[in-house]
Amino acid sequence: MGLRRKVNEDSIFERTERGLWAVADGMGGHEAGDVASAKVVEALRSLPIVYGLDELVEAAIDALYVVNRELIELARSGDHSRTIGTTVVGLAIADGHFRCFWAGDSRAYRIRSGQIRRLSRDHSLVQDLVDAGMLKAEDAEKHESANVITRAVGVSEDLQMDSSTGDADSGDIFLLASDGLTRLVDDYEILEELTSAPMDKAADKLVELVLARGAPDNVSIVLTQVH
Repeated sequence: MGLRRKVNEDSIFERTERGLWAVADGMGGHEAGDVASAKVVEALRSLPIVYGLDELVEAAIDALYVVNRELIELARSGDHSRTIGTTVVGLAIADGHFRCFWAGDSRAYRIRSGQIRRLSRDHSLVQDLVDAGMLKAEDAEKHESANVITRAVGVSEDLQMDSSTGDADSGDIFLLASDGLTRLVDDYEILEELTSAPMDKAADKLVELVLARGAPDNVSIVLTQVH
């Protein structure tokens, strides 16, 4: 949801029984971002039954490569050149471990023992500037190029997905979110809400924070807790 966008270009995917979740954010400013994010969810929903964390993530990433090719072909099929793209961040959990995979600036977090850890690294121009020591992290969201991403599904024939892995303990909370949340709500505020209320109420409060701050973009959140 958002206050200024007529079309919701975000899509979410939840298959708790399979241990797989994702958020896709159609690229604002481009045409058919909602089509792009919907294709990501459709591809993940159609994954074959596989067993094991490695196999599940491999199947998901392979499906995203197929979507990447389909979006590029779709973009070229019109009367004029255009880009149909989407960011994506996915999470798989099995046998006490997690694996995140992503392209773009939608994010994954783990909340454990009163601490929040970002599991993904933004594929964005400002993140590259921060990493190079040319921009302070606290200034990144206010930078004039804060909306410029360097990777997304549907943008380049050579799609590169990043991934991270680690342990998933009982009680851990995992959050996936489009940048409609993280542009307006910082990591500390996310932690505060998720450690002070049940997950469903915390999710509502995070969305309320975004709406209260103007919600210039769509916001999508997926929360899951390890039991």
